[in-house]
Amino acid sequence: MPFDRQMHLQSPSGARINLYTRRAEGQPLGVIQVNHGLAEHAARYARFADTMAADGFHVYVHDHRGHGDTSAPHTVRGMFATEAGVESVMADVGAVHTLIGAEHPNLPVIVFGHSMGGIVALNYVLRHPQGVGAAAVWNANFSAGMLGRLAQALLAYERFRMGSDVPSRILPKLTFQDWAKKVPDRRTDFDWLSRDEAEVAKYVADPLCGWDATVSMWQDVFEMIFFAADDRNFSGLSRELPLHLVGGEKDPATNGGKAVNDLAGRLGRMGFSNLFAKVYAETRHESLNELNRHIIAAQFADWAKSVVTK
Repeated sequence: MPFDRQMHLQSPSGARINLYTRRAEGQPLGVIQVNHGLAEHAARYARFADTMAADGFHVYVHDHRGHGDTSAPHTVRGMFATEAGVESVMADVGAVHTLIGAEHPNLPVIVFGHSMGGIVALNYVLRHPQGVGAAAVWNANFSAGMLGRLAQALLAYERFRMGSDVPSRILPKLTFQDWAKKVPDRRTDFDWLSRDEAEVAKYVADPLCGWDATVSMWQDVFEMIFFAADDRNFSGLSRELPLHLVGGEKDPATNGGKAVNDLAGRLGRMGFSNLFAKVYAETRHESLNELNRHIIAAQFADWAKSVVTK
């Protein structure tokens, strides 16, 4: 079914956040706060919201600034902000988190994110661990390393030459276009997202999906990647916080799930004791739109119920 509610929430950042919610069926156990990925939007998570609602969770999912129907001053589609983009994104996530606390003060909150949303979710939890009951970071890559530093240098050059509010010419070649080439016998340039042809077709036909991000948005994304790649930034996080990591064996965006396993290894070495991590066989980038999505979502629902009922 569709979301129960669509509303616009004013953020301290100045953004007018487009937000969807879905009520839990029966006695609510907790709340899932969803962060979507790059070049997509919140409405694509309606099916996931249905699954989680059936298992007793309220679901909140908003369009990030530069995406969907969220608007912010002095920005264009594909741009977080002219300056302080990461801080603005964090403020927007915080505004939704505050609303959840006001509407459901006694329920635990699981902060969930897919891909770029996973990067956003982990950055938010690292900066604002209070009020977070658990975190799910799916299909996100924090293993940028030297190639990531090179990308930052190239983006700085592009910003100097072209400005911050224009699409990057270089990063799409290093990311989306490169990932497309790694799928044999592809039908479209977005087959790397999923083996489900119908789901890929819906993405391709969606005018709110698949656009090229601006130079500044890419810079902000890499800033968040490297923040969460630094073990020192985990010092304020409880080692008992439940963490859920998911990847796909055939996902080129995470190097076949290797980046997910790398994050799991880091977390283990840092002493996080309540960690679930799984890379699903044959699965590409969008776990929630893959052929095995029902299995993945059901296993996540079981995990979510287990961490909020302990």
